[in-house]
Amino acid sequence: MNSIALEAARKSVEIETAGVARLRAALDGELGEALGKAIATIRAARGKVIVSGMGKSGHIGRKVAATLASTGTPAFFLHPAEASHGDLGMVTQDDVVLAFSWSGETAELADLIEYAKRFAIPLIAAASRRDSALGRAADILLELPLVEEACPNGLAPTTSTTIQLVLGDALAVALIEDRGFSAQDFRQFHPG
Repeated sequence: MNSIALEAARKSVEIETAGVARLRAALDGELGEALGKAIATIRAARGKVIVSGMGKSGHIGRKVAATLASTGTPAFFLHPAEASHGDLGMVTQDDVVLAFSWSGETAELADLIEYAKRFAIPLIAAASRRDSALGRAADILLELPLVEEACPNGLAPTTSTTIQLVLGDALAVALIEDRGFSAQDFRQFHPG
């Protein structure tokens, strides 16, 4: 690998590490309080966690849903475009919606947001802007700190998706601890 490319790789790791450090610091303030409310809301729900997001945030949402489901919190990923074409029927009033959107302005989430509001389904949002459509609609906003993207053009989601993923893992681990999910329980969901 040439030295310029290697230096770019190092810088990327440094920028993303700094983003995770900002996320960690935010947990000592409003984000930590909101995460506590999200944990309580998910624990109180009789149904599943419906995770959604579009684009790269959707890829993160798929991983978060899989982690939740495999660690004792029933969850599945609902693609927001599919939700608008009939898959909203998968969502019940016993569920909780967890929506990921960096900007909070993802148009494809609008129907899912409106559905959650209409049927009083708790909406937890992970977004970087409180004043966004998703931020304003959320019952609980997990407001992500603004971070520098590692992409040299500042365009490709890099640091922003890293902190979304770390937040999703933190939520899953907190729920594991809160519910006392054991290695034996984990084995039940992983027979393979």
